[in-house]
Amino acid sequence: MKTRRRARRIALETLYEYDIVHHPVGEVLHYRLESNPMETAGVEFASYLIQGVVDNQDEMDILIARYAPEWPLDQMAVIDRNILRIAIFEFRIGGETPVKVAINEAVELAKTYGSDSAPRFINGVLGTLAEQIAHPEEEPFALPVPE
Repeated sequence: MKTRRRARRIALETLYEYDIVHHPVGEVLHYRLESNPMETAGVEFASYLIQGVVDNQDEMDILIARYAPEWPLDQMAVIDRNILRIAIFEFRIGGETPVKVAINEAVELAKTYGSDSAPRFINGVLGTLAEQIAHPEEEPFALPVPE
């Protein structure tokens, strides 16, 4: 398996645990790497994704709520939520990964870790967001109102 794909898997597993039990991400990543050693480039990429998602979670959650309005974040599967966060960070905030690559990788993660409907859901949300980024002149969906 390619280095970046493995790094995304480790990042997803780490963020999933962080989201559920709030263990420190550094400790979770260290534990994951003990059982899944990777070369330095993979560790650095996984760390970059994890820190990027943690640091930008509020902004990404607003985007997820906007582009998946029928699925409130607290009702969305934790794995789906974190797959979306990773992909959004990669192409919207980090900007290092081409949109199509980030979406494809997210769909692959959804096929492995999500439910049967997860790949289509992930692809739909990210595709809609990518379309909005490609055509910013079009009116975006309304921002969710904080409760």
